[in-house]
Formats: sequence, structure tokens, C-alpha cells
Amino acid sequence: MSKTIQAVRGMNDCLPSDSAIWQWAETQIRNVVASYGYQEIRTPIVESTDLFKRSIGEVTDIVEKEMYTFEDRNGDSLTLRPENTASCVRAGNEHGLLYNQQQRLWYMGPMFRHERPQKGRYRQFHQFGVEAFGLDGPDIDLEVILLSARLWKLFGIQEHVTLQLNSLGSNEARQAYKDALVAYLSQHKEALDEDSLRRLESNPLRILDSKNEQVQALLHDAPDLLEFLDEESSQHFSELCERLTQAGIQYQVNSRLVRGLDYYNRTVFEWVTDSLGAQGTVCAGGRYDGLVEQLGGRATPAVGFAMGIERLILLLQTLGLTDQVPAPVDIYVTAVGDAVQPFALKVAELLRNQHLHWRVQSHCGGGNFKKQLKRADKSGAAVALVIGEQEAQRDEVSVKWLRHDNEQQSVSVAELGALLSTVLD
Repeated sequence: MSKTIQAVRGMNDCLPSDSAIWQWAETQIRNVVASYGYQEIRTPIVESTDLFKRSIGEVTDIVEKEMYTFEDRNGDSLTLRPENTASCVRAGNEHGLLYNQQQRLWYMGPMFRHERPQKGRYRQFHQFGVEAFGLDGPDIDLEVILLSARLWKLFGIQEHVTLQLNSLGSNEARQAYKDALVAYLSQHKEALDEDSLRRLESNPLRILDSKNEQVQALLHDAPDLLEFLDEESSQHFSELCERLTQAGIQYQVNSRLVRGLDYYNRTVFEWVTDSLGAQGTVCAGGRYDGLVEQLGGRATPAVGFAMGIERLILLLQTLGLTDQVPAPVDIYVTAVGDAVQPFALKVAELLRNQHLHWRVQSHCGGGNFKKQLKRADKSGAAVALVIGEQEAQRDEVSVKWLRHDNEQQSVSVAELGALLSTVLD
């Protein structure tokens, strides 16, 4: 017997039992971004490797250790996208969408990073994100945060996530802080772990994210990034904080919050939870005003965020909030006897024609009434339509309510849709 082939480690199947919550969550997301006037953009899964090296930064963990990179038959270096902001900017530059224009975009799809698989962190994972171009005030920063906050309310997790906020300032302010941080940490190298020592030379701001308790204790007396902000960035951050308060959005200023990608400046934020253990970041983003120009376009301000779909669904499951997800079937049509099957299929098609949003499943494969009713209940349907020879002869169906206390009743096919609407619509 041949060896069974299994999925690549860290790349998971989404089975029918799981797809209902995915479809439901994705539908809620699409409805929210549409309500804010954002438009969808779909970019290739594979991009030129240089795109991510130039945008994310060659000394980041993603580029150094996590990207899936390969040479194609032409010898070109290609990479499975590890994130999608760079791809959105590349597409915007390529198709003339950005210069002197305002764009509000959103995307959803798979990303790839070669990380150690664990709960809430996978090698193929799915992200939803928004990107707003051409607006440089704190009002657009506020809007993308409000959009994410609306999602948390919709999913019922608003009490389980906390907004953390910081500003990285201008590139010059960030560099001045980086120099001060390196000078401070260089005096305490003996307290740094191997990973922090490596980052001290390549990407010192990432040391602020260290999970090492000894390193975190050392950082307690490190220079504060907010004290290095330029005046314009400081004003921008102050106005954003004020507008968040006016909008009723609670937040925590975390001066150690940095993002793992080099292109961020000014506002950075994360929505975090303590309900998922170590994988506590649910959504993260910020401003990246220099990236468009960095990738060959004209200088264009930009802000956005990305949210992991797997982590969102894991949070919903952990908090027991999946009862919001509708069953995959609304109506289950049974047919008692082979002679009745054509009539039963005709009734099912009629319901689908009259009510496009109803999910109607017809029983196939025969079997007695008890077996069919058991399958109807297992499907999660709210209603079972019982059709036997007598019902077919009278052009009727018998309606059995599976999730309600209503008594079973017979109704003509002509009146069936109106009756079912009282429960299903």
C-alpha cells in the first residue's frame, strides 16, 4: 500500500465543519469594509523577492528566516507573499492608483511564513487588511482604528481586546532614538540574550519586543521613544489620542510598541488579547508614509492594518462565541419513496428560485423516513419538509419544525414559501 500523503506542516485544511465559521466571519468583514467605502484589491500570491526585501527590510526576521523564496525556470527570484501591504503598494504604483489620489483598499487571502507552527501561528495563514493612501492627518488613522473596533463589536469580542498605541515619529526621530537605544544597551551587553545581541547590530528596535524577562527588566530604564518624537509627529499623535477619546475608544499608550517591518513611521497600534496565551496580537498596523516612494512611486502618505483570520476564529472559539454562526442548511427536503423523489426535487428547486438566500438540501440515496429525519436534524436545518406519496398527489408538503415548538403541519406548495418565511426571514 502506498504511503498516505499529508498536508505540509503548518499548512492546514479548512474542513466543511470549520468552513461555516470562516464564511460567516468573512461575510461580516466584507459588510463592514463596504460600509466604510473601502474597495477590494486582489494581488498575486507570488511576487518578486526584491519587493519584500526593499519594503520589509533585509535585516528583519521575515526576510532573513521566514520567507518562502525560490528561483523559477527563468532564474528569477520569487517569493510567496509573507504580507500584503507591499503588494498593494506595488500594484498601486504599477497601475497609477496612488499619486495625487486617495484610495481606500481592503484585501483578504493567504500569506506564507516559514515559522515554527503552533496554536494561532501557521506557515500558511490568512489575513484581512485595509490600506488607505493619500491622506496624512490623524483623522484617517482614527478611521482605520474605528473600522477595526466596529469588527470587535460585531463579533462580540470588544471586552476581550485592548488597543495599544504608540508613535515612531519621523525617520529622523526614529534614527535618533535607535542610536540612543543602542548606546544604552551596548553598556549592558552581558544582560542581553543571543537573539538581542544579534538584533543590536541589525535591528535594535526589535529588542523592545523581546520575551526574555531579563531583557525586559533591562529595558525598564532604557530611553523612551516618545521623548524623541519630532514636533510634527508629536502633534499628530496627540490629536489622534484626543480623537480616540472623543470617539469613546479606550487605549493604552505603549512606548515600547514597535512593528516588525521597517516601513512603519508615526502611528503604530495593536489590538491585543490575554485570551490566547502567547499569541496575543489579534490585529496590528500603523502609518507607512515613506513606502510608496521607497518602492518607486511618488511620495504618498498611507496607513493600514492587518488581522489574522485564524487567530480571530480561534479567539471566537475560545470565548464560546461560535453560536452566532448560522447552520449550513436551512431546509432539509425528505422524500419517502423513490416515486416521490422527482416531486421533492421540484419543490426544492422552487424554494431556491423564490428565495435565493435560503439553503435547501435535498435528501438523496433513499432510506426510510426515520433515517432521513435523523440526517435532517444532523444537517442543522431549521425545517424538514416531509414528502410522501399522499403529499405529492395533493401537491402538498408536511412541514416539521426542528428548532421550534410549532406543531407539524401540511401546506400547499403554493403557500409553502410564505409559511417558511415566518421563521427563516
